[in-house]
Amino acid sequence: MAATARSKPPAPPAATLLLLVRHGQTPTTGATLPGRAKGLHLAETGRAQAGAVAARIAGLRNVSAVYASPLERTRETAAPIAKALGLKVKTDRGLLECEFGEWTGAKLSDLRKKAEWDAVQRHPSGFRFPGGESFTEMQTRMTSALDRLAAAHRGETVVAVSHADPIKAAVAHALGTHLDLFQRIVISPCSVSAILISAGPPIVLAVNSTGDDLKVLVPS
Repeated sequence: MAATARSKPPAPPAATLLLLVRHGQTPTTGATLPGRAKGLHLAETGRAQAGAVAARIAGLRNVSAVYASPLERTRETAAPIAKALGLKVKTDRGLLECEFGEWTGAKLSDLRKKAEWDAVQRHPSGFRFPGGESFTEMQTRMTSALDRLAAAHRGETVVAVSHADPIKAAVAHALGTHLDLFQRIVISPCSVSAILISAGPPIVLAVNSTGDDLKVLVPS
């Protein structure tokens, strides 16, 4: 009797390259905790940074979408990127800044004097902002949004413009690093962090890239 031909296993889904871009510098960067407050726009330096990162990303192939959190500073950063690629900016609330609640708008110099500041830096997984979000909730929201975008753009490259803490939390998750250590990651204005999403564990190709040629972002 002839042997039954074995069917080939299904091919794994094509990988999605996520380019996580922090918004450009604003008048409050490094001074206050703006959170989700409306009306904060890019500073002149931030607009220049947005133009520079747009030029870097424009050289890539297969970029199919540009997403941004709904806040002005992320949409203003995403606009030149989308223009350079011939795309439109789509907003996604999953990319929003952490909800800082009662700390929104506070000066960082004042927040550092609070007893709770040590928990923010050393034990963020157990901290919730008064009247706001916990770091754990923020990380879950951000990683869920990125998983959703990756599933919607299999085999493509997607730009997601967000904020420092959500990007740090997403990078930590992709690296398998505990959330309590995520403050050790630096995400500069208009930096690019690249994560490859496939059937297996995510692969982190770049973190806080501010000047490298993005065309080299491939697994080695």
